[in-house]
Amino acid sequence: MGAAILGGLAACAVVPPPEAPPTPVPSATPGAATPIVRHRARWLPADWSELPGWAGDATRELWPALQRGCERPAPGWESVCLAARAITPAGDAEARAWLQQRLRPYRVESLEGSAEGLATGYFEPLVAAQREKRAPYQVPLHALPDDLAARKPWWTRRQIDTLPAAQAALRGRELAFVADPLDALLLQVQGSGRLLMNEANGSKRQVRVAYAGHNDQPYKSVGRWLIEQGELKPGEASWPAIKAWARANPKRLNELLWSNPRYVFFKEEALPDPGVGPRGAQAVPLTPGRSIAVDPQAVPYGTPVWLDTTEPLSSTPLRRLVMAQDTGSAITGAVRADYFWGWGEDAEAQAGRMKQPLRMWVLWPR
Repeated sequence: MGAAILGGLAACAVVPPPEAPPTPVPSATPGAATPIVRHRARWLPADWSELPGWAGDATRELWPALQRGCERPAPGWESVCLAARAITPAGDAEARAWLQQRLRPYRVESLEGSAEGLATGYFEPLVAAQREKRAPYQVPLHALPDDLAARKPWWTRRQIDTLPAAQAALRGRELAFVADPLDALLLQVQGSGRLLMNEANGSKRQVRVAYAGHNDQPYKSVGRWLIEQGELKPGEASWPAIKAWARANPKRLNELLWSNPRYVFFKEEALPDPGVGPRGAQAVPLTPGRSIAVDPQAVPYGTPVWLDTTEPLSSTPLRRLVMAQDTGSAITGAVRADYFWGWGEDAEAQAGRMKQPLRMWVLWPR
């Protein structure tokens, strides 16, 4: 989400075209694994000992994410996925042994040869809402308008807030209302979220709003706007800092919001299991701490990825095996990952501050 606020749309919201098959590069060593070149990355064969912290990961925790990813396996993964969906390892050592027997690690580099990249974080917001517009719930979340296909680009965010014609086109398309316009923006930037719905009978229940489309206007980062205005320094533009600025400058809130002309529309989905994350670009549910968004031109969906990075605002290592299951327009390049923290306050705090150095390895069938 740090990347989404500062530089692009949410993971899940914009999906690049499918990747072409990889191009193997001949190996100089007979019998060795060959490097693999993709559109935006090259993979160099590595040894398991090169993966920092490999033996210390709770690898068994990967299995739910791996099995979900195997519902839509990447090309070449069919036999591995068939076996993975049939077992549940008894422990971490067994899980690692199973993976090492069937897969091979490759170090991910840019086409120019750089193995250094960036890790950011995102999460699924949880926002209080209600069906009717009633104080303090005044800010609507909209379903797709009927004339979206007829008008391209559609109205900007500012026009939606100020022009009667734009407001008329959205009348009756309100899914719910939230109290804070920054919460609505956050849901739009993240691409999905949970609503804690206040029902008319006084009960509460959670529903999910998922990405349905946008107004075809360019995305402009509100964090970048604050930096350009001289209100925040580049290293300060986290989501908590953006919210703090908005609270301190209420008269400029619309100016902040309107700096991003893109407006995202939603569809409502049931949430039968609150322990299951939203669907990512791979069309499978995301797993907190075990799913990432990637550039699919560098790493195909359904690929296990070893991360070597650190936790936000600390030097604590974050080294673990995750699944590439999502993407976003801010997630581009070879060594690039957006780490899914889950939902709730802790996930929001971690995701909003994450902007860490990264190295990564992919695991691919032998």
